[in-house]
Amino acid sequence: MRRKIYDVKPPKVANKAENSIKEFFAEDKTPSARFRAGKKMPSRRKKEGRPFLKPLIIGSAAVLVLLCVFLYFKLQKADIKIWPKVDTLSFQQAIIADKSSAVVDTTKFMVPAKYFESEKTSSEDFPATGNADNTGKASGIITVYNKYSPPSPFTLKTGTHFMSDSGKLFVASQKIVIPAATKSGSKITPGSVQVKIEAVEGGESYNIAPSNFSVPGLKGTAYYFSISASSDKAMTGGYEGKVKKVTSDDIQMAKDVLTKKVIADAMSDLKSQIPSDYILLDNAASTDITSASTTTKAGTVAQNFTYSATVKAKALAFKRSELEEFAKNYIISQIPDGKTLLDNSLKTSYEAKTVDISGGKIALNFTFSSGIYQNIDKNSLALSLLGENSDQISQTINNNLGDNASKIKVNFWPFWVSKAPNNQKAINIYLQFE
Repeated sequence: MRRKIYDVKPPKVANKAENSIKEFFAEDKTPSARFRAGKKMPSRRKKEGRPFLKPLIIGSAAVLVLLCVFLYFKLQKADIKIWPKVDTLSFQQAIIADKSSAVVDTTKFMVPAKYFESEKTSSEDFPATGNADNTGKASGIITVYNKYSPPSPFTLKTGTHFMSDSGKLFVASQKIVIPAATKSGSKITPGSVQVKIEAVEGGESYNIAPSNFSVPGLKGTAYYFSISASSDKAMTGGYEGKVKKVTSDDIQMAKDVLTKKVIADAMSDLKSQIPSDYILLDNAASTDITSASTTTKAGTVAQNFTYSATVKAKALAFKRSELEEFAKNYIISQIPDGKTLLDNSLKTSYEAKTVDISGGKIALNFTFSSGIYQNIDKNSLALSLLGENSDQISQTINNNLGDNASKIKVNFWPFWVSKAPNNQKAINIYLQFE
């Protein structure tokens, strides 16, 4: 069948198309289409609703109920604090700290001791404070002549004195042998020898110019005018001055100062060897000066001198922990049945009666004390408290401990719980001593 083609649509066809377009816009669900169509848009809240709220509320309530049940049956507990009555045991005992002992022995009243030793040596220079006159003696060379006739050698002994023509006296330190003179006709040539002489006194006045000398010891003999001497050069080396000399007070002062210093050094070194947990009593340490001397004698002319000293320090000490061990062991041996030693309540004091460092013994007066309280079996007590309220718990504890408990405090958890759980592990018993 052939289609009809219209240049201009007939009225029926045009109306039909218009109606189709209106129906299309009428079926459009979008808000804009509804708006264009002039229709009122219904409320989304009413159409959609909230169907998920009801299950959520029911589920939350169930969880809350389960949580409460869990807390009530699983987490409930009872905390019970008991303040036991504390008594004090005190003792005073004579004991020995002995370096030959290896262990604490309460039956022999003995604790170990340890010997310590240190030795220090030191040298130091000290100034001389004494004053002294210092003089230098003049000396020089002379020629001694022998013109004795008949010619013969002549000997002068060691220490022969020679007098200058100015009256200054000198001495020769060696024996002098003077050759004999030689004679040629009537002419005599004296024998001669050179000798060193020194002034008998110090001072610049002996620095004399070239002079002639006689031998005073030959005066009154035939040799006095035959034996003579002379010098070609001036004597030198004579002087006077003030110098320092070492006195006995200087030596004593050096000893006091140096030994005090070395003693301090030796004691410091000794104490550095003693561990911090050891007790060193004041009278359980001593020092000995093993040597103290100087090679310089009193009266020696010198600006300073050296002094040396050696000191040995020794001590006897004992461990604090072993002394406390003795006290604890002794107290435990004296505790009445059913009582327990209170931790950290031990108190001690001590003083030395006698100290023998070389022998390795210290006799001590030892005073010590500790708190004790009634034994409490927490497991057994907890079993007796199952299911009891606060008053019943207090009554049960009082029945068990009597006047050995000074105070009781009971706390339940959670807050609504009013009785102890029926589970022993949920009952906590704490002992309070403050």
